[in-house]
Parts: sequence; structure tokens; C-alpha cells
Amino acid sequence: MSGKLPAACLDQLFRNARTHNSLIGEVPGALLHELVDLLKLGPTSANCSPARLLFVKSREAKERLKPHLSEGNRDKTMKAPVCTIIGYDLDFYLYLPNLFPHTNARSWFEGDEPKIFDTAFRNGTLQGAYLIMAARALGLDTGPMSGFDNAGKIASSSPAPTSNRISCAISAMATARSCSRARRASASTRWQRSSKKFP
Repeated sequence: MSGKLPAACLDQLFRNARTHNSLIGEVPGALLHELVDLLKLGPTSANCSPARLLFVKSREAKERLKPHLSEGNRDKTMKAPVCTIIGYDLDFYLYLPNLFPHTNARSWFEGDEPKIFDTAFRNGTLQGAYLIMAARALGLDTGPMSGFDNAGKIASSSPAPTSNRISCAISAMATARSCSRARRASASTRWQRSSKKFP
């Protein structure tokens, strides 16, 4: 690992980045390919990489998505240049012989549905976070959302395989209007809270 990133990079990734409700501009397909190539490099347990992404760009596709969104999320999703539905594949372990070939990792999960779900959901959500950071690194702003009325209806209206599930993260991406940051707890506050539960 090389040295500390320049302040400008940390500003773009963290200090000056915001969660946005109003996103404008255009996101070309080539940039989405670059985004995926970047976020997939983030680590997951046993390189399981269970996240599955569906980019919704056309007006027709957004209209299909619209009735399944929570009311407060509909307008901003319709206006955003692209919406990314982040899901996780419960069949991820079938790909482990290729992704984690030096041991029989597939056998760790076969027949163990609770373990399959926990691993897929946890690591798929983690990859959703990588998507946000990769988008910021490429100059895009994001508006992560978890508000939709019925994830099953979204899944049934998408072309995804039946092994895929929708996680509680939908991220609209584009250039955004500036906004102020919501408060964050200090590091000392977080430690005090966690130490009460885990002495």
C-alpha cells in the first residue's frame, strides 16, 4: 500500500461528499462500465462477490420501477439520470470454484441456507458501499435509498435470475446540486456506545 492520499482525494471521497436528493446531468454507459470495474475490486469474504447490479436509465424502465418505490423516493428517482438497483445472488457460492479456486469453498455453503443468506446479504451490501465510493472517485454523486414498498414486486418485474434478491439499497447517480452535510457522531461517542455493549 502506498502513502496517504492527497487532501483533495479525501475531500472528494469523504469530507465534501454528500447524500443527495436532487441529481442532474448525464451518466454515459462507458462510465457505468468503469464504475463496475472499479467497485468489483473491493474485498468480500472468500471473494464471494454476491452483488448484482441493475442500471435503470430509460424513461420506460423508470416508469416500471416507479410504483414500487416509497412515495418520497419516486420524484427524485424519476429525475435522476440513472438508478442502480443493488441486489445479491443466493447462488453466489456456485461461482466460488472460479473466484476462490485454491480450496473447495463451495462446500462451505452448500445446503446451509442461513449461511448462504447471511453471506450474500452482508457482502452484497458491502459491495453497495463500494459502489458509492467508486462513484465518488469517478466524479459522480449518489443518493442512496432503502425505501421501496415491495422488493418482491421489483424483483418480479426485472430480468434478474430467480436466485437474485433486492437488498435495501437503491442508489441514484449523477452530478448533484450542493447541499449541507447531516451531523455525524464523533469517534469518541461511537466508542462509548459500543464499549457499553462490548466491554
